[in-house]
Amino acid sequence: MKALPVLVLLLWVCALYFAGIYLFVSGFLLVRLEVNRTSTCGDVLHPAEEPVDFCRVPPRFRRVVLLVIDALKFDFARFDRSNTSPRPYENKLPVLEEAASSRPAHSRLFPFRADPPTTTMQRIKGFTTGSLPTFVDVGNNFASSAILEDNLIHQFGQTGKRLVFMGDDTWESLFPKKFHRSLPFPSFNVKDLHTVDNGILQHLYTTMVGDDWDVLVAHFLGVDHCGHRFGPDHAAMAEKLTQMDGVIRSVMERLQDDTLLVVMGDHGMTDTGDHGGESQKETDAAVFLYSPAPLFPGPPSQSEPGVVPQTDLVPTLALLLGVPIPYSSVGQVLLPLFPPHGQTGGVVGGLSQLEALWINAKQVNRFLETYSSMAEDIPPQSLSQLRAEFSRLSSEYLATVGEGRSPSPELMASLQAYLTSVRDTCRATWAQFNPLKMAAGLSILTLACLVCFISSELSHVLIGDNGPGFKAPVAVTLLAGLCAVVGQLIARGFTEMSWCVAAAAFSSELVFLWRARRARMAGIAKNGSKALKCAGWLMPHRLLTPPLLVALLRCASLLSDSYVIAEGRVVTFLVFSLALYIPIHLNWDHLLLPPSPDPLKSAGLVPPPALSPSTVRKESTTLLSCTGLLIGSVYLSLSFHGCREEQGSCQPSPFLSPLSRLQNSRLKNLHYVLSVVSLGFCTYLLRSCLRHYGNLNSSGGTVLVARCILPLLSVCLGLHWAVSATAEDSFRNLTEFISLAQLALPRAAFCLLGLGLVLIWLDPLTVFVKTRSEYSSRTSTLPPPRYRASTGISPQAELRHLIPQIYQRMRRSLDEGELSAGSEVESGPAVEAYGLGTVYSAPLLLLCGLLGIGLLLLHPEGMALSFFLLLLEMAALLHIHASSTTLSSLQGTFSGGYYVPWTTVVLWSLAATQFFHATGHLPTFPSIQWGAAFVGFPDGHTGTILPASLVTLNTFAAHILFAVACPLLLFWPLVREVRGSRGGEAFGEEGEDAVMEMRLRENPQQFSSALLQLSARYLFIHGAQVFASVCAAAILRRHLMVWKVFAPKLMFEASGFLVSSVFLLVGVTFVLRVDVAVGRWFKRLIPDASR
Repeated sequence: MKALPVLVLLLWVCALYFAGIYLFVSGFLLVRLEVNRTSTCGDVLHPAEEPVDFCRVPPRFRRVVLLVIDALKFDFARFDRSNTSPRPYENKLPVLEEAASSRPAHSRLFPFRADPPTTTMQRIKGFTTGSLPTFVDVGNNFASSAILEDNLIHQFGQTGKRLVFMGDDTWESLFPKKFHRSLPFPSFNVKDLHTVDNGILQHLYTTMVGDDWDVLVAHFLGVDHCGHRFGPDHAAMAEKLTQMDGVIRSVMERLQDDTLLVVMGDHGMTDTGDHGGESQKETDAAVFLYSPAPLFPGPPSQSEPGVVPQTDLVPTLALLLGVPIPYSSVGQVLLPLFPPHGQTGGVVGGLSQLEALWINAKQVNRFLETYSSMAEDIPPQSLSQLRAEFSRLSSEYLATVGEGRSPSPELMASLQAYLTSVRDTCRATWAQFNPLKMAAGLSILTLACLVCFISSELSHVLIGDNGPGFKAPVAVTLLAGLCAVVGQLIARGFTEMSWCVAAAAFSSELVFLWRARRARMAGIAKNGSKALKCAGWLMPHRLLTPPLLVALLRCASLLSDSYVIAEGRVVTFLVFSLALYIPIHLNWDHLLLPPSPDPLKSAGLVPPPALSPSTVRKESTTLLSCTGLLIGSVYLSLSFHGCREEQGSCQPSPFLSPLSRLQNSRLKNLHYVLSVVSLGFCTYLLRSCLRHYGNLNSSGGTVLVARCILPLLSVCLGLHWAVSATAEDSFRNLTEFISLAQLALPRAAFCLLGLGLVLIWLDPLTVFVKTRSEYSSRTSTLPPPRYRASTGISPQAELRHLIPQIYQRMRRSLDEGELSAGSEVESGPAVEAYGLGTVYSAPLLLLCGLLGIGLLLLHPEGMALSFFLLLLEMAALLHIHASSTTLSSLQGTFSGGYYVPWTTVVLWSLAATQFFHATGHLPTFPSIQWGAAFVGFPDGHTGTILPASLVTLNTFAAHILFAVACPLLLFWPLVREVRGSRGGEAFGEEGEDAVMEMRLRENPQQFSSALLQLSARYLFIHGAQVFASVCAAAILRRHLMVWKVFAPKLMFEASGFLVSSVFLLVGVTFVLRVDVAVGRWFKRLIPDASR
């Protein structure tokens, strides 16, 4: 078998897709330029006649206490006295309403709106720098690096204020060495509700009564972690919010008149406790402001803002505490905190509303001028309008101050409008794309799809001895990349790697297409009309087949946001429809039922059919039964779908919630029993299949995995579910034991999984061989039947599963042993081989089973039933494919190849997407199941690679399983091969025997070609989906739903393709590893007959 050409070609095709995705994403995802300049006390001038040091002016407040309650949704902060039966998250913070109503001049409660993405790191960055995030920032949430932009923490430190921090350790990585004293606690373990909060409470009150601080930041995480673990509508949320109510009361009692208290949430949460997106439930947090001294001029008025943007906190706190506003802030001061003009006499160091607005406007204008000179991406017309407006406002303000008259309301409104205009302009500017990179990425992806399709249709040419080869494309690729480097150095003085990648990928695609066309024309010239007929694969009638039309329809539908929102159900419908197409198409061709008796056939004038009527009936029954099983599995899988925020009345599946969230003990027990039974059935069916085909008779590593490691892994998983479902307060005496079990059981499962994978790779064969002479040396009685696939099966059934030896010496040995069996046992060295017919599929099947149980470990317990349905659907698809292949042989069109039709490949790829949704996943960031990162690591991680890998494996579990199992589509028709269904001429008189997968070794080139074609077709379907998502994002980049629907869909589709391609290569590489092992086995058995 030609292993290297297959792997090299597949790796190259994947690299082309990766290059196209990389180029498009680099031009599509928004990244703004950071201005690494800082404000100083001399930059911002006090609005007086003579310049003074702004920092030396007495501030309104000397101290500030910033209590950040992570995920403090505004609904949590509201108090409704008329609500007599509140839900667990309602009316649990009465202190906020009590203070706001009883002391309106001292406190206010506002909705606090965050800019998406609503992840903690981006929110901390937003309310400390005052800048706006971009979409690409979401990828940095778990790789927090130090903030380089000017920020409040830096300004507090520069002006000599002593900062004390305690809580979420994200602050420590964002602001390294910025705190006078720091008490960070690990933040990534979302199952831990109390460690961070209790750690803060041990130091918070003692710190407040001391005098060694000016700014105190305490970031509580319990509410956020409670939402992730249990959701907001849970008793644990009521307890945590009640605790926070007591914390706020205690802090308020310890405040002094010169201290400001800010209680705020960084973001909200959905009904399932998640966040990260841009729905109103995720963006609307709460902010509560309080001081023992009067803070507001009076009770709330209509002029006060209904919603406070988070960026507005930055200039407000800066001016209230007497520090410069951070350089890059585009926030607007919160005017109700400043007295009207002329009423500042009773406020020590207080700025009036007009003065605060003027300082804010000067700072924002300075940033605008600096940024526009550096980035040059703000539209000139907008920039000139903003400059003219600020010049007008500056003249009017200076005239008002110089003449000593009261400012007009129009001036105040104009300053606010100017600040709003600058923020809107920056937000629009930072939504600018790089159309050149996007076009380059689209072009490379277009050619990559064409290359992939051609590779699948010309696989026999590419693998052949006279194929186009890889030396020329590799040489051209390197040369084009080098030319791109040199050209950029000459023209621009520096090199951008993306354009080097583009040049290399584009040139290699063109060279491949040119050489593939030459190879095709050479084949036509050599083989004449036969090759010309086979070369018409680009004709419309070959391309517009129903399966490719279904794939094309799905790709086109990705341009619709409604389709993307309802994708789970639509893909389920497409799987259902395409599954029904197979028996309907066979019936249309009169292949589903046995042909009617023909007198010419009985007279011998017409050749008899390839299959007997009984065989046709059996295969048709199998096909229809498996179609019914497939439809049932698809229908039941709808019970495990999640819900998007846009779907309104949709209710997510109860199986998506971990058992620890369920408060009904009966329901919890029922879910646990269903999960364990499903897991047991998966393990039993997998072992039964291997036993049925005689693959559990040897003593190799793979058989050891199937016999021992697989059951042990299932037991560990079941015990882990039982321990995880135990409530924290159920067995107080066993708390330490439960904690140890939560750590040990999943880690033991990971170790068993790793050991199993290593053993399968090192010793993949499941073949057991013995000679008749070995048997006779142990016993003097008559030997058992010559063909034996497994114990407990009749000799007639065993005959179907034991492979008649392909090589002539083995055949002669068997014949000699059979002739002498009744008279002289030791006269012939007959060979018995167990499991040789499934030598490729058996280890691959076991590999998929191990991966499936390992991936199930990363999911909620209820997903075991969904994984069981996935197993049934896989089995049904394989049997449908095998039966349809057998029935198609009635047409007599079998040509000796082993090619998988498009219908099956499209079905297989659609099933992967379908079960992505059926395992509770959605192409949205809030739907990511972050709890997978803590399976086996309840205390969190020290790095980000391992948790990110665990979350990726959880998210794309369906893609992984279907990609690794893809080669089974090539093997399964051979596993279920019916005698005579593939023609007997190729094997002489003994060709009627069902030799199953050993046929593949009779023609290694066809084997390689078929494996390449199957892999290329599978990559083409997934690559076409990525291409469609890229087109949708490019065409609809100004669409209202681009960042809510199309951009997340693109990210998930591209990530899914990356994972699928990697694990498809894993599956193909494993098949090649088995082929090497089979070759060595034959070489040891019969050296002179090995291939």
